Amino acid sequence: MTDRAEPLRRARMRTVVAIFAGVAVLLVAGVWLGRAADRASVVDDAPKTAAAQKARTGQVAQDSLDDSVSRELPGVRDCGVGEPVLEPTIINLDCANSGRVASGIQWDDYAADGAAGSGVVQVGGANGAAQKSFPVRLKLFGAKNVDGLMAFTALEVTYTGATPTGRSTEMYSIA
Repeated sequence: MTDRAEPLRRARMRTVVAIFAGVAVLLVAGVWLGRAADRASVVDDAPKTAAAQKARTGQVAQDSLDDSVSRELPGVRDCGVGEPVLEPTIINLDCANSGRVASGIQWDDYAADGAAGSGVVQVGGANGAAQKSFPVRLKLFGAKNVDGLMAFTALEVTYTGATPTGRSTEMYSIA
């Protein structure tokens, strides 16, 4: 009788291990698939440019200022399209996937020949990782007539602390 009990015990053990492994695979797959929405929503959760936020809420994309002032001061176009926004609080730096956004911008000086301010650059985490924020100083320059409207064409970002890439200064073409 003991001769038959040993193979039967091994068969039961293999069955228990197989069931356990199957349940573990299903749980891991469920967690991974459940987080797919989180990974996909990283870009959706990232702050958008002022023009994108206003378009989403149905607001006008350009600040309502006196026409004579708005003709004199250049604005910032969202990824090089649309109406220039004066003194934007958000600028999209990575138009391909919205993975890098300057936000919380407060302008110290905003004039026709350039603008200077501070804010943070938010970098979206890859594969569902959390976003990281880096304090920065911002400079707009290179104002020119773009599609009949005055717009800044370049942005200099200087990190005041840690950097996402190791470079302390980055240049962006924003026309």
